[in-house]
This record gives sequence, C-alpha cells and structure tokens, in this order.
Amino acid sequence: MAQTDGERTRTWVPDWPCAVGQVLRPQRRGAGDPTQRHEESGRVWRAMRTPVGPATLAVLPRPSTGDVLGRAWGPGAEWALDRMPALLGADDDPTGFEPHHHPEVAAGWRTHQHWRVGATGLVMESLVPSILEQKVTGKQAFGSFRELVRRHGEPAPGPVAPLRLMLQPTPATIAAIPSWEWLRLGVQPAQSRTLVTACRLASSLERITQVSTDEADQRLRSVRGVGVWTSAEVRMRALGDADAVSFGDYHLANWVGWALVGHDITDDEMAALLEPYRPQRGRAVAMAMAGGQTRPRRGPRMSIPTHLPTR
Repeated sequence: MAQTDGERTRTWVPDWPCAVGQVLRPQRRGAGDPTQRHEESGRVWRAMRTPVGPATLAVLPRPSTGDVLGRAWGPGAEWALDRMPALLGADDDPTGFEPHHHPEVAAGWRTHQHWRVGATGLVMESLVPSILEQKVTGKQAFGSFRELVRRHGEPAPGPVAPLRLMLQPTPATIAAIPSWEWLRLGVQPAQSRTLVTACRLASSLERITQVSTDEADQRLRSVRGVGVWTSAEVRMRALGDADAVSFGDYHLANWVGWALVGHDITDDEMAALLEPYRPQRGRAVAMAMAGGQTRPRRGPRMSIPTHLPTR
C-alpha cells in the first residue's frame, strides 16, 4: 500500500477473473446514486463511512495485467483498501455449490462460474436504502435515497467534485430528521420510523459483521420494521451472504418459478425449490435467473433485484 499527497493506493491480484462492475453493481441504488458512480472505463467510485472515518474508494480493473488498482482518500482510506478484496468478492467461496438439482441452475453456473457476492462490511450503508425500498417501486426508493443523501449527506473526500460524489448521512443525522422532512423526501411514516429506530441502534447493528449470518439475521429482525426481506438485502450486501434470499419480494418468487418450473409460484414453493442449495441459496437464485426462462412482463413493475448477474 502506497501513499502520495493524501492518496493511498493498492494493487490487488484476484485469483479468478473478477468482474468489478458486476460485483459492485448491487451496492449502487439506481443510476443516480450519489454514493457510487460507474465510469465507462470500468472504474467505480464509492463514498463510504468506515469505522475510522469517511473514505472515497476508486476501483479500476486492469484486464491487461489481471489486477485491480485501488485508490482511496480520507480518514478511512486505509480501511477501504484493506477491505477492497472482500468488497470485490474474495471471501465468497463457491466451493461445494452443487448446481445440478435443476438444469436451469446448472446452465447459469456454466456461464457465470466467476460470479461472486461482495461484502462491504458496513451494515448501515446497506440498511438505510433497504428500508427505503420496502414496499415501494424502485423508482420511488431510489429517488428518496438520492434526495436523502443530497440534502443531508456531505461531499466525499478526495478529488471527486466533478462526480458530485457524496457520503450517506450519519445515523445521528438521520435520527434527527423531522417528520415533515421525511414527507418531502417521499418517505412514508412507517419507513421513517423504522429508519430512526435503526439509526439509534447503529453502533450495535454494525457489530453483526462479527457474528454468524444466522445470528446477524436474528439481530436485524429484532429491529421493529425490519423483516425477512430487509434482513436478506442487508446480509447479502454487507456480509456477502450467498445464502441470503429476499423472501417477501414483490416479484422474486415468480421470477424463480418461471426460471425453474415455468410458472408463478409462492414464497413457500420457492423455499422448497431452493432448500437443496442451502447454504448457497442466494447463489442458486442468481444462477436460476441467469440460466432459466424469463417471466413474461405483465402487471405493475416494482424494483428489479440488482444482485443478480446479467445473462
């Protein structure tokens, strides 16, 4: 790790073909997310609140040399670079994944064996936007999150002014937002109450990175207003939990149903289909979506999961 004029750098060589943009895509909350920017060059910029302070991380894949260049600024720069391999999926081990229970999962796995689940190690970073996404369309949720960051966040450290890169508000700032301001942000009272409750518990919630994923699930769902869906969304992004499945999603069971059996199914039926893949059910969902048929589009559209690989 090197340092020049407040900038720290790290070159990391992954032991698999790491698709940086694909791995980091789930961390972006819509194309206008002020906390994460993707460039045509493949470079991804992220603003984050680390345990030791704010940081900006720029990650650039270099296919010609097979490595990834990380550049970081701010008090949390060294922490961000230390965590960069985990962020890009280095801790996600697909060993033992058996895709042959369904031919569609096997087909997805043949073309996406290098797909990985990254882990930010930052719980509130994922929890805040996940709560905003509860029971609303993706467009609504992304808009509310964007305005929350722009109105109550702060500029990210480093040479990022042209990108308008910003940090999420601190939990203390979010907890102090008045009810009328939440309405201006397009956030319903049930969501804002859950956000305020969670932010008041932020210190203890951040510590779930140190426990098992089952324990983390229990602790997250002990927060009033946080259920199975929100817990799974957070565990997937913050902990890199390859077993996390967003039960209760508006569309997911039907998408998985069409991918595996050719028709809509319930959450209970999806759970039964995925049970043989435990403890990598989330990976099985991703591979099913990549290798199976697509559900015909009809009815109201909600948010589309961003943690699934493209075909």
